[in-house]
Amino acid sequence: MTQLFILLAQSVTGAVITIIALWLVAALIGYFTAWFYAKSVYSPVIKGLEADKTSLNNQVAGLKDEIVILKGNEEKLNDTIKKLEIEKAEKKKRKAPVKKIKK
Repeated sequence: MTQLFILLAQSVTGAVITIIALWLVAALIGYFTAWFYAKSVYSPVIKGLEADKTSLNNQVAGLKDEIVILKGNEEKLNDTIKKLEIEKAEKKKRKAPVKKIKK
């Protein structure tokens, strides 16, 4: 068994296998290190953005309610305008100039 390791250590194939194995282990260590680092750095940022999103969604809902209220007010004001225009037209009819008859 020891002779097999010695033979592998002295051959090119053994060196290539060792290099590939070490490269894969280094790649896995690097990948998981980067993943944990990114998770620790960006988790607070993501939580903050989600809180902002919730706040903005609440604001949008409030603005939609305001739109409904303002549309109701707009309709009331339009009705008032129409009534005032009708009253104005009636007053103009009443104040029509009287024609004088010449003698």
